[in-house]
Amino acid sequence: MSANVFMLSGMPEAGIGAKQFVAGVDEAGRGPLAGPVVAAAVVLCRPCVPGLDDSKRLSPAQRAVVEPRIRRRCAFGIGVVEAEAIDRLNIFQATMWAMTIATARLVAVLGRDPDAVLVDGNLTPAGRHPEWRWRARAIVGGDASERCISAASIIAKEHRDRLMRGHHQAHPHYGWDRNMGYGTPEHLGALREHGPTPLHRRSFAPVAQLELL
Repeated sequence: MSANVFMLSGMPEAGIGAKQFVAGVDEAGRGPLAGPVVAAAVVLCRPCVPGLDDSKRLSPAQRAVVEPRIRRRCAFGIGVVEAEAIDRLNIFQATMWAMTIATARLVAVLGRDPDAVLVDGNLTPAGRHPEWRWRARAIVGGDASERCISAASIIAKEHRDRLMRGHHQAHPHYGWDRNMGYGTPEHLGALREHGPTPLHRRSFAPVAQLELL
């Protein structure tokens, strides 16, 4: 597990009411066979970063433009939970942990708790991770409808993709610079030929099944 903290510039964007800080939280990497799950928590600044949207609806070129703007102008934290912990906890609990880390790191940047946290999906870490302490609301499709969650989705996606491109240098057979650890035919073929690496999630069925052969 690791986490990173990034600094705030500009005026945080008010959210639910005046002078309230509203954080958006999203994750990247629940489904891949290899690599970490990454979460980001973001409080936007005014004026709002242009071009925000669900990271999946943006092209890589668009994300490459928007993500540095978020980093320069917004407060955010990142939580990274590695494959070993995913196997130990399960992917759901690992995701809740990554979101908790990211939000705690955001708090360290802001110097205060957010007044509310908006989490993409239908569940939040509240009551599901012992260190989560913030008022939270789950929003299905929030990465497309709430700008702070859109920003978090972009930060999480781009951060995880960079990690996987770095891991590709040490494990070039699996095509992680292209598939980011997802179970593409190329990745599955390399798994059958070369076996799993320490970065593979051994609790995920395609990897577990190969280890039984």
